[in-house]
Amino acid sequence: MDVVIVGAGSAGCVLAARLSEDPAVQVTLLEAGPPDTSVLIHCPAGLGVMARSPTARHAFNWAFQTVPQPGLNGRRGYQPRGKVLGGSSSINAMIYTRGVPEDYDAWAAEGNPGWGWADVLPVFKAAEHNERGSDAFHGTGGPLNVMDLCDPNPFSHAFVEAGVQAGHVHNRDFNGATQEGVGLYQVTHKGGERFSAAKAYLAPNRARPNLHVVTGAHATRVLLEHGRAVGVAYVKDGCEHTVRAEREVVLSAGALQSPQLLMLSGIGPADHLRAHGIDVRHDLPGVGAHLHDHPDVVQVWDVDKAYDLFGLSLQGSWRTARAIRQWRRARRGMLTTNFAEAGGFIKSEPAEPLPDLQLHFVVGKLVNHGRATVWGHGFSCHVCVLRPRSRGSLRLASGDPLAPPLIDPAFLQHGDDTRRLVAGFRRMRELLSQPALARHGGVERSAAAKSDAEIEAFIRQHADTIYHPVGSCRMGQGPMDVVDERLRVRGIERLRVVDASIMPSVVAGNTNAPTIMIAEQAARWLRQG
Repeated sequence: MDVVIVGAGSAGCVLAARLSEDPAVQVTLLEAGPPDTSVLIHCPAGLGVMARSPTARHAFNWAFQTVPQPGLNGRRGYQPRGKVLGGSSSINAMIYTRGVPEDYDAWAAEGNPGWGWADVLPVFKAAEHNERGSDAFHGTGGPLNVMDLCDPNPFSHAFVEAGVQAGHVHNRDFNGATQEGVGLYQVTHKGGERFSAAKAYLAPNRARPNLHVVTGAHATRVLLEHGRAVGVAYVKDGCEHTVRAEREVVLSAGALQSPQLLMLSGIGPADHLRAHGIDVRHDLPGVGAHLHDHPDVVQVWDVDKAYDLFGLSLQGSWRTARAIRQWRRARRGMLTTNFAEAGGFIKSEPAEPLPDLQLHFVVGKLVNHGRATVWGHGFSCHVCVLRPRSRGSLRLASGDPLAPPLIDPAFLQHGDDTRRLVAGFRRMRELLSQPALARHGGVERSAAAKSDAEIEAFIRQHADTIYHPVGSCRMGQGPMDVVDERLRVRGIERLRVVDASIMPSVVAGNTNAPTIMIAEQAARWLRQG
């Protein structure tokens, strides 16, 4: 093999497809999970079943937990990550957002040339096929299909109307000239189905003789010789295998598992590796540091007899049965939902230079990440802090390569994050109380939390991730940075990390589209030799 890629998620699928465009380059893509054949993946609303059903959840999801979080009253947070072709793009809510230009200009200013907004916007556009057409911000003809929802829920339109009533602008394109406002999200769908990175990049190219995709292959370590990466060891069907790489090894296992694999290979903080009996091949203290994520909290509203909303009731069951038939027949109807259909980017205070909060409006009652059974109908809304200042870490629990890592995003460890989330909780409540939604008679489940102290107590008891971990193999020029601006691991030849773990700071939005952009950038550099 010329190139071995670990992880067939949003980054790995892009890399495998782009590098195998050259028929002279042999590419092996290793994925620990199964093929993406389940209808629960391809039907957009299947994500709700995957979240609720323990069997389905664990079939396609690592379903990690954090270590106890002091900022969350000692609770363990939930960290779902895709374990299937397409990775998290096969189990996520399919929202297409990029962040703001200032995010990428900050990356470049921190010593990462080639990552400013002027550099990455053409890459976003080249990767995209936006069904609205091309313009200064969007492209057509790229592999990743982006579109408006086929049949948005009436309550999603009501949310946007309520946002305008609360004083926010209606923004029809969060990836356009400005991010601020409320509106419906664009999604990575095509023809009424989920359009994951696997469908966009892998599926059209699986017949290439130089592209080798191995599922059920759990990578255990990078093979190193004389300070360079020469292959990967992995376990499949209970047996260990190795695959050699003549040119490059690329880790695209995500912010939680790329640093874990580096450390299992002897690359990381020396004292930590020795404590787990791992031979130190290269002391790189920044591996696993700087882990962070958007802290998020949800308000749930009960709305009796609002049968347009998803919920568990006799009437809701009849509607779902009809919707299943409609989706099977025409790929239309309520099962084309991504649940988080609408949202917005708003400010905690008017003086903020940029939106510092993101909203996700959900057309159902979301409790415990959708894993709890909740009867009746209603809606929910997330609010998250877009630029958290808390920083945590990713560490090994043991030297066992099959053991989950110790995940510590340090939620709400910094007071600024808590302050903004309390303010965001109030802004969200104000929006959801506007006439466009209030006319349906909804009742907020968290209404008893009124003072700042009560809201903070509620947040500490209920907040968690919005599924955007980044930063654990940070890109930069400092002593605690792991990769350079071309994503090469410092101190090891022929080894790169290409996924969300390299982000110096999380973007102000959902991270799937930026991860695809990162992989498109890396593929260009790898093709250059």
